[in-house]
Amino acid sequence: MKPIEMNNPAEIEAFLSKIELKGKGFTTDCLLMEVFDAGLDYPDYLKAEGEDPNASYEGKSPAWAKYHMRQGKRVFMVYGEPGKDRRTHFSETP
Repeated sequence: MKPIEMNNPAEIEAFLSKIELKGKGFTTDCLLMEVFDAGLDYPDYLKAEGEDPNASYEGKSPAWAKYHMRQGKRVFMVYGEPGKDRRTHFSETP
């Protein structure tokens, strides 16, 4: 998968709504809902990279393995790799 970067909140929300993560560790039917649950209600930056056969975009697999989303000082990250449990990380800088 080619790395992708976005800075438009509407495009980011549309993109995240089409990401489904299955497999081990963190899973979701809609990554956008998890981003909202993490407190990013208007993400203004997204970077996705890598390749994960247990991830799908618009119902097609594989999709990206790593997602880095930001809104101001809040950052939510999802890390996935084939053969390893997917995990998340949230941070907020002062």
